[in-house]
Amino acid sequence: MADMPAILVAEEDFNRLSTLIEKQGDSDVADGLENELSRATLVPLAEMPAHVVTMNSSVRFQNTDSGKEHELTLVYPHEVGTGDGKISILAPAGSALLGLSVGESIEWPIRGRANIHLKIINVTRQG
Repeated sequence: MADMPAILVAEEDFNRLSTLIEKQGDSDVADGLENELSRATLVPLAEMPAHVVTMNSSVRFQNTDSGKEHELTLVYPHEVGTGDGKISILAPAGSALLGLSVGESIEWPIRGRANIHLKIINVTRQG
């Protein structure tokens, strides 16, 4: 896998996500999210640049393998509901998006499938 870009994560998100990982136990998705958090630089949410993906951000991104663009809101698992327009932080692409900035790309492994390649186009912070 390619080198992972540096990421910024809000301290508040880090704390909630760390608790979520503990509740998940040993799983590939939880391990992937834990690896993401271990390389994050923590910043108070109030100081987070607007172009960085945080929890509850609406993210427009491109799957550079297919060329398709998607816009989804990154949420906690219990907030997915019908899943319409939302992606769980525990989904592989959800974990991949956290902490990235507009213009950044990431290669993310998906168990049993080819890696996905995502590029951030726009971030809208929910207020």
